[in-house]
Amino acid sequence: MVERRVCTFCGDEIEPGTGKMYIKKDGVIYHFCKSKCFKNMIDLGRVPRRTTWTSYYEREKSVRMKGLPVAPEEPKTRKVKKSEEKAEPEAPKELPEEPKKAEPKAPEKAKPAPKPEKKSEPKPAKKADAPKKEKPKAPASEGASE
Repeated sequence: MVERRVCTFCGDEIEPGTGKMYIKKDGVIYHFCKSKCFKNMIDLGRVPRRTTWTSYYEREKSVRMKGLPVAPEEPKTRKVKKSEEKAEPEAPKELPEEPKKAEPKAPEKAKPAPKPEKKSEPKPAKKADAPKKEKPKAPASEGASE
């Protein structure tokens, strides 16, 4: 019987006759299922426990999540569907009518009359139209002009 191997990087099973075998100088043998796993481990030097798509990452994550407190889940409320096959539709229940009590109304305050609007004169659209004030220039030095 042919032995099935497991990928050193991602943890997937390798079909017999497929994959890649890598042997380091110190004699450690790595088996890879595809070139993606080979490149990630050998060329890029990535750690399988930190690569999210590997089974080793999932295993490590489940170990981390065991120690966390789990919030209790609230039971979900189910919507009840009314059956449409009822023989006689029920009339809505009528509540006994209570006589309405007359509520004392507060006297309404008189609203002040609206103020007449004053028509304002149109303002100049731009400030550039207004004359600019010129700043006095500093007197030239006396020694240079004579």
